[in-house]
Amino acid sequence: MRTVISFAALFLSVILLQLSTGGVGPLDAISGLVLNFSKAQIGMLGSAHFFGFFIGCWWAPRLMGSVGHSRAFAACTALGAMGLIGHTLTENPYAWAVMRIASGICVAGCYTVIEAWLNAKLTNEIRGRAMGTYRIADSGASLCAQLIIAVLPPASYVSYNLLAVLCCAALLPLTLSKASQPETPDAPRLRPGLAWFCSPLAVAGVIVSAVSSASFRMVGPLYGQEVGLAVNQIAFFLAAFVLGGVAAQYPIGWLADKYDRRWVLIWISVAAMASCGVIAAAGGTGTLGVMLAAGLFGFTSFPIFSISAAHANDFATSEQRVELSAALMFWYALGAIAAPYLASNLIEGFGPPALFALIALAHLLLIGFGLTRMRARPTPEARTNYVFAPRTSFTIGRLQKRSREGRE
Repeated sequence: MRTVISFAALFLSVILLQLSTGGVGPLDAISGLVLNFSKAQIGMLGSAHFFGFFIGCWWAPRLMGSVGHSRAFAACTALGAMGLIGHTLTENPYAWAVMRIASGICVAGCYTVIEAWLNAKLTNEIRGRAMGTYRIADSGASLCAQLIIAVLPPASYVSYNLLAVLCCAALLPLTLSKASQPETPDAPRLRPGLAWFCSPLAVAGVIVSAVSSASFRMVGPLYGQEVGLAVNQIAFFLAAFVLGGVAAQYPIGWLADKYDRRWVLIWISVAAMASCGVIAAAGGTGTLGVMLAAGLFGFTSFPIFSISAAHANDFATSEQRVELSAALMFWYALGAIAAPYLASNLIEGFGPPALFALIALAHLLLIGFGLTRMRARPTPEARTNYVFAPRTSFTIGRLQKRSREGRE
């Protein structure tokens, strides 16, 4: 327990970082509505975030190798704070998109440092407890970040500066920690083809996961506004999605370990399509109906990434798993860059249900591809453990590597 407590500085930095950067997406969407941005411009902000995230995932390990963990963390946090404060200087959506790129770099860079630090310090005896605490800190802060939007006025100097203060505060626990910095690990090679070589279905799965999660979290406030939710209700609407996704991890993980993961992936996609129909029709059922539908949608769509990652790892060797994790994150980032902009344009052209029509179509294609892939090769006899795989950085594979190898 003492060793886990020694990571308190890292976990506190994670919480403060999530409270800051996890809130800027929905705040930007709601602020864009107040400032009369077009729906396409609001979607562009979400896509810009994930473009920055992709840059940060690639650049942060190299920066960490040049200047060390603490300085790399400070540099990325500074970029995030600058992007947040910059929102108050202009009301130009394209300038905001540039600032969201900085926020995306901040998220990817800071998580890269934190996960590299954890991986270097963890031992097998405490890995499970420390990873559990890490996931609770990250998921709990993500949930709270959505709720913060309920009390932050949109398009406000105060709101963006408060998020910037939280971002700067994330610097303090890690940079003031007395713990010695670990040795810098080599940056994982980015080999996108490795994921396709191990499992084409897993690549399709993580792209569909990106379409579902990125478009909902970045463009979902547009749907909430169109169905008559107030600003504070939109915050709870997004929180219900996150809560449903977190609640799904253990039951879906149990199914993915017990049964053929391809069938689990196919049936959870069927359930996600059904939940798309439910939430698209929930606009006339009142606030409670919309909230329950958001939770159901999170429950059915959130686990897609982890199931896909587990399936890909079933076909990878131990030496490939770190690079496989980076490759899957690459494909997720590509889907997440495209999805918000595409979804916002569809909403502008066809109305709020178009968001869930897009997501349902993506899951339908995944179902068809999954059935096709089941004919290509049999289920592997030796399988890795299902692991809840957060989409945080290219280096998350190092933390999960030993957990994946539990059955080998």
